Parts: sequence; C-alpha cells; structure tokens
Amino acid sequence: MAKEDYYDVLGVPRGASADEVKKAYRKLARELHPDVNKEPDAEERFKTINEAYAVLGDPERREKYDRFGHAAFDNAGQGGFGDFGGFGGFGGFEDLGDIFSEFFGGGFGTRQANRPQRGADLRYDMTIEFEEAAFGTEKEISVPRTEICDHCHGNQAEPGTPIKTCSECNGSGQVRYVQQTPLGQFASTRTCSRCHGEGKTFDTPCSVCHGSGTQRKMTTVKVKIPAGIDDGQSLRLGGRGESGVRGGPPGDLLVLVRVKSHEFFRREGRNVILEAPISFVQASLGDEIQIPTLEGNVNLRIPEGTQSGRVFRLRNKGIKDVRGPGRGDQLVRIKVVTPEKLTARQKELLREFAKEGGGELPGESKGFFERVKDALR
Repeated sequence: MAKEDYYDVLGVPRGASADEVKKAYRKLARELHPDVNKEPDAEERFKTINEAYAVLGDPERREKYDRFGHAAFDNAGQGGFGDFGGFGGFGGFEDLGDIFSEFFGGGFGTRQANRPQRGADLRYDMTIEFEEAAFGTEKEISVPRTEICDHCHGNQAEPGTPIKTCSECNGSGQVRYVQQTPLGQFASTRTCSRCHGEGKTFDTPCSVCHGSGTQRKMTTVKVKIPAGIDDGQSLRLGGRGESGVRGGPPGDLLVLVRVKSHEFFRREGRNVILEAPISFVQASLGDEIQIPTLEGNVNLRIPEGTQSGRVFRLRNKGIKDVRGPGRGDQLVRIKVVTPEKLTARQKELLREFAKEGGGELPGESKGFFERVKDALR
C-alpha cells in the first residue's frame, strides 16, 4: 500500500513555509493525541503526523523528501526513518516542551504540590468626603476574608483524630506518570487524586471547617487615609488579605479610594479651584468679599475694574502633597454675574451710565462695533 504524501498528512501545500508546517502539526497533534482523542484510529493517525513532521519539520530531510519522496527514507541506517533515534533526533522539535506541556498538564519539570502558598489579595472600595481626602482621616471597615480555622488550626482533621501520610503520593501531593508515545517515553506529574495535593489523608474532617482548614470571617480593619490622597488612588495593607495555605504568608488588602465631588470646590493636582460670583457693581467699583476655603472663610479684596475670569491665588490654601511636604494653593476664579431682571430705576441708571460713557467699553479709544466696521471695509 502506497504511503500517504507527508504534505497531505499535515494538510499543507508543498510550498508551505516552515512556520505554516509547524502550525499545522501543532493543531493536528492537539486534536489527535491519544490522551485527548479516544477514537480508535487516533493513535495511528498521531503516529503518522509525527512521522510527517519529523521529515517536513527538518530542512535537510524536507529537501531530500521533495527530491526523492518516500524513497529517501526507505532504508534504515542510511538517513531513513529508522535512524531518527527518538525525540532527540528530531531537528524541527525545538518547541516540543510547549506542545507536550499542554498534553500532559505540567510539562517535564516537577514541583511540590503541597508547598506553602501565599494567600490571595483582597480589594475594598472606599468612598470618602472631599475634606477627608484633603486633610486625611481614619476609617474602620469590615472585610470578609478567609482565615485559618481556629478549631483545627488548618490541619483539616478533627482535633484528636489521626492524620496519615497519603499512601498514593507518599506525602508529596503529586503522582508521577510515565507514558509511552511514538516519540518515546514522557514523564509528567499530576496532582494526587487521593489527597488532592495535600500529601495527607484523614478519616474525620474538622467539625467546624468541614475539612477545608479555613473559615470565612468578617474582619474589622482600621485604615489610615493620608492627607492629600486623590480619587482613584489605592492603599496597600500588607498581610490583611486571605490567609496563606499550608503555612504560606497572607495576601494583602488593597483599598481603592473614591472621593466625592464637592458643592463648591474642584481639585486640580494640589490646587483647589473655586468660582466666586460677584455683581457688575462690585467688579466695577471694587469690594471686599468673603471666600470659603477648606479651613474656613477668608477676606479677599476685589480691586475696581475686575474682569470676569480673573483668577486670584490664596497661598497654601490647597491640598497637601500626599508624598511629602508642601501644599497647593486655592485659585479663586471671578465670575461677573449679569442681572436678569432690573427695576425701572436700575434701567434708568444704566442708561445714564451708558450715555455718560458714550456707549464705549472702558479703556477703548474706539467703540467695539466701530472697530468691527473698520475691519470689514
């Protein structure tokens, strides 16, 4: 019976690149591996694709195959398939560690399944007031977390009952498997199914944690919020996360801080922005007004002729730097408010004002509309 063409076996054209050949092989190897595919002919097809890739995955062997076909490898000991040796002789299999780690679930290395493991980190979202973020505060929160069972102290068995070394894995938590494949023998390790990786067995589980070794509890934690913290920043509290497993250290608690918006203030970096409305008269004649700050009211002198949008700076009335010394300022942005409703007397006075000033803007030698007309001529 004639052998099937290796290119047809892998489903690639003769002009396929090395990467295309490798990609096709990897796809078929995943589908046809006997541990994955239980069809009767899967093992035979798996051998065939390995044979095809052993040739097409090696540049020299592929060149011979392209020239002479299967005849190039008919004689064992003369460059034929019989002299490929095994896994080490496959020139195109430099990435088999990745492929077989997918097949055997753990690759070729070993590690202790029952070694100590660090606990998981926890996250808590906290919302605070604008002033609390500016000056700092201390909050008390309740966090659900997993802790070592205080009845069995994490041993999982009811106190006073025997705990035995697992007879299946001899206490290692893992079992070594050796599999025979067309590429040779491959050893892999898997979590012991008897003790589930713990390395020990017991007949009487703890009456409190039911054999898990841990308990779910609400824990009260005090969180110190530093002055100057901004919206979206987080605090890390070491060791306040989930308890570790088999004597491993606990995880951390991450507190994500959200800062409420303020009715008057807005934050820009370390500075506080405040918009202060004043009347047309105050802006024209000047005045002294009270301005709210984070620490109470202060007086601010408004000079005559102040324009809308002018910004006054109050030194050291802003937010403290959360990373060290220094404090921002408070910026007061003036907004001149135009009255919407005027009495007859107010309108009369404004008309007199306009007549007195010739209808021109202060400081302008020419009226605005006159300058527009000039520009359009």
